[in-house]
Amino acid sequence: MTKKELKATAEKMIGAPSCCAGLKEKAQKWIDSIGSAEEKSAAKEMIEEIEADITPIDGLVAFAHSEQAKKMFGAGAEGFAKHADELKKSGAKYCDCGACSAGLEILAHKNDLLK
Repeated sequence: MTKKELKATAEKMIGAPSCCAGLKEKAQKWIDSIGSAEEKSAAKEMIEEIEADITPIDGLVAFAHSEQAKKMFGAGAEGFAKHADELKKSGAKYCDCGACSAGLEILAHKNDLLK
């Protein structure tokens, strides 16, 4: 994956409503550092944050069935829980939200970031 493609994926991750503030900050720091002496260290920080933030499927299922999810999603909570259950049943290992999906794509190509 090219750096241009990785940058686009990081931008997609930042734009996902499910992306937490810490990950947005680390990803933007990496984007801003591209071409500079700080690029590799910023990439390492972003990778570490992605690894800490990606939600394993069991965590997603537990959250989807929680009172917090019911408060957060209201009438959509039941559909969200059903989606999480189906995702787990399909064999998925991680959440499929925009932030997690983009993060997983970046992790699959992390060696390209650290060159």
